[in-house]
Amino acid sequence: MDEIAQRLAELRREIARLDSAYYVLDTPLVPDAEYDRLVAELRALEEAHPELVTPDSPTQRVGGRPLAAFAPVRHSQPMLSIRTETEPGLAGALAFDARVRRLLELAADAPALEYCAELKFDGLAISLRYEHGLLTTAATRGDGETGEDVTQNVRTLRQIPLRLIADLPPEVLEVRGEIFMRRDDFERFNARQRALGLPTLTNPRNGAAGSIRQLDARITAQRPLSFFAYGVAVVIGWPLPDRQSQLLTALAAYGFPVCEHRAVLAGPEALAAFHAQILARRDTLPFDIDGVVYKVDRFDLQQRLGTVSREPRWAVAHKFPPQEMLTTVEAIEVQVGRTGAITPVARLTPVFVGGAEVRNATLHNEDEARRKDVRVGDTVIVRRAGDVIPEIVAVLFERRLLDENSQPAQPPFILPPHCPVCGSAIEKPRDEAIARCTGGLYCPAQRKQALMHFASRRAMNIDGLGKQLIERLVDDGWVKTAADLYHLDAAQLATLERMGEKSAVKLVAAIEASKATRLQRFIYALGIRNVGEATARDLARHFGDLPALMAADEAALQAVPDVGPIVAASIRCFFAERHNREVIERLRAAGVHWPAESQAGGHGAAAAGKVAGKTFVLTGTLPHLTRDQAKVAIEAAGGKVTDSVSKKTDYVVVGSDAGSKLARARELGLIVLDEARLLELLES
Repeated sequence: MDEIAQRLAELRREIARLDSAYYVLDTPLVPDAEYDRLVAELRALEEAHPELVTPDSPTQRVGGRPLAAFAPVRHSQPMLSIRTETEPGLAGALAFDARVRRLLELAADAPALEYCAELKFDGLAISLRYEHGLLTTAATRGDGETGEDVTQNVRTLRQIPLRLIADLPPEVLEVRGEIFMRRDDFERFNARQRALGLPTLTNPRNGAAGSIRQLDARITAQRPLSFFAYGVAVVIGWPLPDRQSQLLTALAAYGFPVCEHRAVLAGPEALAAFHAQILARRDTLPFDIDGVVYKVDRFDLQQRLGTVSREPRWAVAHKFPPQEMLTTVEAIEVQVGRTGAITPVARLTPVFVGGAEVRNATLHNEDEARRKDVRVGDTVIVRRAGDVIPEIVAVLFERRLLDENSQPAQPPFILPPHCPVCGSAIEKPRDEAIARCTGGLYCPAQRKQALMHFASRRAMNIDGLGKQLIERLVDDGWVKTAADLYHLDAAQLATLERMGEKSAVKLVAAIEASKATRLQRFIYALGIRNVGEATARDLARHFGDLPALMAADEAALQAVPDVGPIVAASIRCFFAERHNREVIERLRAAGVHWPAESQAGGHGAAAAGKVAGKTFVLTGTLPHLTRDQAKVAIEAAGGKVTDSVSKKTDYVVVGSDAGSKLARARELGLIVLDEARLLELLES
């Protein structure tokens, strides 16, 4: 018995501490699920040992008191909390319905009770008093009996009417509801704060509570707050409707926002179906909820049921699996994405969040990891919303492990210098948050993405080598780098599922044909970060061949038109990586080749021709050349291909179904060529 009494005392002290932080200081220390677990344990022990219940137990009163900075407001009717039901699905609804029917002494064959099912918002409860239609007082919940006067702050919320929409408003009407922050508003606010170098909000609930309790109403006015009404307290001079569902409709008519996600349902099965429906839609809602609320719809039955301790008997909050829980960071590692992006990931002590076990949580990037100051051994709040990758919301710094000098026992996170997968250097471009592995051609983590880009139509143009086939070749271990493609044979490929002999022969022929390419295509196919088709073309023209490009320093690279410091750094890092150079050597050894490019300052024989420096527009379908083939031929001769016809256009090349571009060319008096005349011009 002494052990039970000691545990009860510990629980009461901890819950009182959490209540003070939550209700008085607006600084929640643990997720709601952890708080609910402690309260449930305390209630279970007290129910088993009623002789140990004390008057100061949190189950006997609501903790907290108003801050001295706000005038206290005594609630005319207490703002009670609602009992929590955590049993999943139908079990939770059945338990509530059975309890209500028992208290009402209904026979087993009595008709099903009707309930009003609503959402349980994750915000700040508020009481609004209207006298003769005008808002006179707004008060927080406080300890349930006494709250804080936040009228001036609430008046800044445009969703809350200052005057009721009514010709003959009630003499007194006290409306209860929830102030909250929408997710999109929360994200926009934090983005603006980060841009200004100002503190951000931890989550929408904290944002709503902290905004309402600002001493300066001008600060509250700048916060994106919303409101939903869900009940009333004192009513004088207004015939109260008979049902909760009718009350919500009446409040909407007075000008209050009322959540549309509500329903009148008969029996526990319908309640469970509503619970499942809202749970499935939870992550698509624009605001946070942590469950649904069932209320006996008829007010006369609510009065018969009454209240007990801190809770009404006629309502229950049927909660969802928690989306935030406490756990411990066991390690911090980095993952390499398919595009080379380096993401720090916290390895966690396994914990169930949102109905699934979570072992890892993303830290997004080095800057975010350092901003949150997540360290190994920390106790953290981890959040999981639907299919979103779990993330660490905040660190509980008061639980951080310290050394003998009262300093953090673990150092802050630092991004490693080399890729953990392939050993290539990690590059973090200036003015970018995301670091990347530079071993694009070699890195196994980037293999599939690099191969898909390499084989794409505008790169090496290997017809028939699509995403699914690349995935099979990589998964089977046949292809590790682009160079391995040129060692595949038809007999080997024909053994793949759904790959016939003819298809295999055709694919090998396409791979062989791709060996004859142009330098600009090959540069583009390498997948160098920030190097697109136009930049690849300019690099090929400027340096003339690959060795000169690979040997160029950043100063030489920036001499190329439109190549700035960021692009130059990406190119230099790529070619500085030994793995990438090895793959390029293997590609050349496999027979990949191209004709020499003319360097800037002259275009060889083309410079004396009629194409160099000229602007072409292609329109319609040519009889023999594809649009891409014609573009490559023009650019190889020193010309430029654009999409729109203007006075600066020199030639318009037309095929069948040329359309408006041909009409525009004739209107401007431009030179119009068919395919035959284009080829003659190129040969000149």
